[in-house]
Amino acid sequence: MLALDLIGIGPGNPRHLTVQAIDRINAADLILIPTKGPEKDDLAALRRQICAEVLDNPATRVAEFALPERDPAITDYHGRVAAWHDAIAALWVETIRANLGTAGRVAFLVWGDPSLYDSTLRIADRVSALLPLSVRVTPGLTAIQALTAAHAIPLNTINGPVTITTGRQIRDHGFPPGTDTAVVMLDGELSFRRLAPEGLHVWWTGYAGMVSEISLSGPVAEVAAAIATARAEARAAHGWIMDIYLLRRATMAD
Repeated sequence: MLALDLIGIGPGNPRHLTVQAIDRINAADLILIPTKGPEKDDLAALRRQICAEVLDNPATRVAEFALPERDPAITDYHGRVAAWHDAIAALWVETIRANLGTAGRVAFLVWGDPSLYDSTLRIADRVSALLPLSVRVTPGLTAIQALTAAHAIPLNTINGPVTITTGRQIRDHGFPPGTDTAVVMLDGELSFRRLAPEGLHVWWTGYAGMVSEISLSGPVAEVAAAIATARAEARAAHGWIMDIYLLRRATMAD
C-alpha cells in the first residue's frame, strides 16, 4: 500500500514551513518534484532548496518529472483542465512505480495550502484510482495570509464577509455581490482593471512571501497602471510571476 502526503509549504518562503511539514518531509521514502522548464525553474528550485535545508533522512529519495502542457486543441476550459490533470496523474503513477513500486510513503510539496485553488488533491484522486493509495494532507500557510501580512492589513472589515475568487470570475461577472472584500487569485490579466474604479481600493502583491516580494496598494484609479507596469517588469525579469490581490469597496475600507 502507498501513502501519499500532500504537504503545504507556504507561498514561497522556506521559513514558512511548519514543524509538521518538516516532520512529514522526513518521513517520506520518495519526494516528487515537478519541473516546468527553465522559465519557471525557480518553482522547482524552491522545492529543492527546502529539501536541502530540512531533509535529514538519508533514506529519502527525490524524483523529478516534467509537467505536461495543457492541450490548446481542447477548447472547453473544464475539459482542457481535466485532460491536463489526467496527464499529470499518469506521470505521477509512472514516477512512483519507477522509484518506489507499490508500497511506501510518497510526499508532494504543494505551494501554499493544498485546499486553496490548487489541483493536487484532484490529481491525487486520479492517482488513487490507478494505485493503492491513502492520502494525508498537511496544511500550509496560504498566499492570502502572505498578502495581508505584506500590507499589514486585516483580511475582513468588521463583521464583513470575504469572497475568495479568480480573475476569470472578476473578468466575466464583475465584483462579487454580497461582499465588501474580494481576494483574487489566478489572474494573469489584472482583471480588476475591467471594473469601474470609483470606490475600489486594491492591495496587490507579487511573489507573496518570497525574497523577491513586491507590493503596491491604493485606490484602483490611482495605482492600476503602476501595478500593471510592476507586474510586467517582474515577469520579464523572472520569466514568471505569481501574484494575488485584495479588492475592497472604499466605503468599507479602514
